[in-house]
Amino acid sequence: MKIWSSEHVFGHPWDTVIKAAMRKYPNPMNPCVVGVDVLDRSLDKQGRLHSHRLLSTEWGLPAIVKAILGTSRTLTYIEEHSVVDPVEKKMELCSTNITLTNLVSVDERLVYTPHPENPEKTVLTQEAIITVKGISLSSYLESLMANTISSNARKGRDALEWVISKLNTELEELKSTRDGIKPAMAAASTEK
Repeated sequence: MKIWSSEHVFGHPWDTVIKAAMRKYPNPMNPCVVGVDVLDRSLDKQGRLHSHRLLSTEWGLPAIVKAILGTSRTLTYIEEHSVVDPVEKKMELCSTNITLTNLVSVDERLVYTPHPENPEKTVLTQEAIITVKGISLSSYLESLMANTISSNARKGRDALEWVISKLNTELEELKSTRDGIKPAMAAASTEK
């Protein structure tokens, strides 16, 4: 078993980061995620949003890893559960692979909270537990997978920044459209 963890601070408020996290896929930084299906989404009595999604991913394993695992399969499925609590300002996301579980399991947990000293920032803590089962070189493969998870985490943070930029652009376009409509509506009402 190998445990990987990381902490990152986004220079954006919690609300902004959560909106981006909910719209993270598809993005050009994580092309390995080829599909996202929402299986269930609901609000509980406390107003928390619960989501259950299925992610289809193309792992793109190196040939040596495929040989060690004894599989050529690279399309895998990940089950993801998340809870967004707008009152506590906390989003927790847990995911686990549901493909190749007889060989490897990757359990990941991400938590987004406001920065304790600056509400204009958001703290992301990540942890992954990697377990390779029943094959030789399992420790080597666990370390290799931890390195891949670390690289993918950086891509994931870049993807959130990309989505935030995209959201800001959309907001500016909406404001511009609204500002353009107001004078036209005023002119139309004075012509009557």
